[in-house]
Formats: sequence, C-alpha cells, structure tokens
Amino acid sequence: MRKILMAGVAAIALGASLAAANAADLKFKPGEDARFNWKSYEEFAAAHKMDGQELSIFGPWRGDDQALVESVLAYFTEATGIKVNYASSENYEQQIVIDVEGGSPPNIAVLPQPGLIGDLASKGFLTPLGDETRDWLNENYAAGSSWVGLGTYKGKDGAPALYAFPYKIDVKSLVWYVPENFADAGYEVPQSMEDLKALTEKIVA
Repeated sequence: MRKILMAGVAAIALGASLAAANAADLKFKPGEDARFNWKSYEEFAAAHKMDGQELSIFGPWRGDDQALVESVLAYFTEATGIKVNYASSENYEQQIVIDVEGGSPPNIAVLPQPGLIGDLASKGFLTPLGDETRDWLNENYAAGSSWVGLGTYKGKDGAPALYAFPYKIDVKSLVWYVPENFADAGYEVPQSMEDLKALTEKIVA
C-alpha cells in the first residue's frame, strides 16, 4: 500500500489541472537577483541532487494561488532536479479520500483540516515523519512542542506519531469571554475542549 506524507497541519485529482514546475518557469536564475540571499538555496541544492525523480503534491491552491505555488516549486526543481507535479481539485477534501482509498495517493498532501488528517492516519494511509522532523520542529518553532502535538495523531496501530508538518498557520476562530461576567456567574475558565463543551451546555441549560 502506498502511503502519503502530510504537510499542513496536503494524488492526481480527476479533472484537476496538472502542471509540472520546471526550470522554464523561473522568474530569474538563482543568484541573479541581489535582493535575495542565495546561500541557503545553494547549500540545499548541493545536498539534494536527485535528477530524474518525480514528486506529486496535492493541495488546495487554485488559480492565482496555484501560479504562485508553482513559481516557488520551480526553484525546488531547479535546485534538486526533481520534477514536481502539483494538482488541486475544487473538492479536494473528498478527492484526497477517494485517491488514498483507491491506492493512488500523492507523495505529499496539503490539508488544513486536522480532523481529516487524523482520520487518514488512523486508517494507515499516512507515513510518520520520524524523530528527526519532530526534533527539528521542537528546536526551530516557537512553542515547538505545541506544533508537534498538533501534527501528532494515532496511527492504525493506535500508537501516536508525527504525521503532519505545520508550515502555514491561520487563525480560524477565537473564543472571547468577559472575565467579570464569568466571575459574577461563578464560571471557571475552561482549560480543555471538554471543559468548554461542558460549560457551553451549562450556560444554555
């Protein structure tokens, strides 16, 4: 069974556009634009020569956003020699499930739904990212252990492992409360999702 790497707290979607990012897509050659420091690019390129390899990525970006993503992937191809095939779909959450269950997952999927990632992990469709990636997150991300926790899910065997690498974080929602009102009503501030659900039920009862 082929398995999938997840990025994001990500198969070629049916009917989706498929584009290869290649050297012809470069906005300018590496090292040419003095506005950028190319040192890390040069070090990465020297350490990752993989000519002839291919990498499939499935994600949510389409239209103008897809063009921006592919412009970045073009430099990855230039550095490594890896041909990158990026694909998306209007219904990519459903499509990724269809693809993995059908045995044709991408190498990397970008998915913003932690619940979906957890479901795929529990069914054995994902590949653990390993201790090295976990240690890198702990060392390089502020509050690294929290991000590791966000990307950790139980696999098919029930054992927790790091399956997702959070790299683009958006705040979807915030819960606000008035401390004075809580004090007047005798409510305690929830410390977990379970506490929040219990308090919500108490308030609306």
